Amino acid sequence: MRRRDFLMSATAIAGLGLFASLGFGSRRSAAEAAFPVTKTEDEWRKQLTPDQFAVLRQEATERPFTSDLLHNAKHGTYNCVGCDTAVYASETKFDSGTGWPSFWQEIGGGIGTTTDYKLVYPRTEVHCATCGGHLGHVFDDGPPPTGKRHCINGIVLAFRETAAAAG
Repeated sequence: MRRRDFLMSATAIAGLGLFASLGFGSRRSAAEAAFPVTKTEDEWRKQLTPDQFAVLRQEATERPFTSDLLHNAKHGTYNCVGCDTAVYASETKFDSGTGWPSFWQEIGGGIGTTTDYKLVYPRTEVHCATCGGHLGHVFDDGPPPTGKRHCINGIVLAFRETAAAAG
């Protein structure tokens, strides 16, 4: 490798590190206080399991194929475990084969999105509109009618069963 190529590569890597350390791509900031439900880190830790806290408050990802909700076929809503906001309806759930509960549409007003650069390239992050908790990501490879795949961490969802609609 030529010295010039090495220096250019090293500069690019250092720049990405600086970019990440400044918080670009992360929505965790003063804006987080704008959510209707806010709690201290200690309050969240008392309410959530360690794994739920890691995903909901620290934007981690649960291991694929581990969610009890992955193959849930019951009728109801999927709510944010942090604040009980309804975020997805069972009618929009589908098996994406990815290992996480997937939905083709959210419940109106239940989620918000931001752009996430944690993997360098932009992704659409999904968070609860009420408490700001990280839920997962949305991709453009889902089924009709929306073509969207909301890939959601099941560990931060609470399923609320309801009677099936008469049809």
